Amino acid sequence: MIRPTKPEDAAALIAVANTIGFQPNELEALGKMLADYFDGNTDSDPFWITDDDDKDGPVGVAYCEPERMTDQTWNLQLIAIRPDHQGQGRGGKLLRYVEETLKARGGRMLLVETLASLEGTRTFYTKCGYKEEARIRDFYTAGADKIVFRKVLNAD
Repeated sequence: MIRPTKPEDAAALIAVANTIGFQPNELEALGKMLADYFDGNTDSDPFWITDDDDKDGPVGVAYCEPERMTDQTWNLQLIAIRPDHQGQGRGGKLLRYVEETLKARGGRMLLVETLASLEGTRTFYTKCGYKEEARIRDFYTAGADKIVFRKVLNAD
């Protein structure tokens, strides 16, 4: 079941991020972002979505926020499915849910970023209809390029 994230999901979603390789400082930042979201301490209109498995609880998460100073351009900052639940189509369903949520809000475009070295992730976005829009060489560190993918949601 895909649904809006609730405060009681926070620990499980941080655990999901941990299982996919988030570093301790990233997990700490994620915890703060979730806390700020639930406390209403954000200066934009972000949203969190949870993939909740009937027997295992939260197994996936997506976090999306609007790009400042744009007309309804959004950035998918995080999408993750716990490794033991990957390969079941959950990531694609979660991404489609995010897209439909944005369309309902008048979202015009969704951007996603990933490391060039993550071929499986790039393939996933391509399969979901995203087009590579930009490559920023050495963005993360020397030799670690950032790839930006783009999908138009509402052409109006």
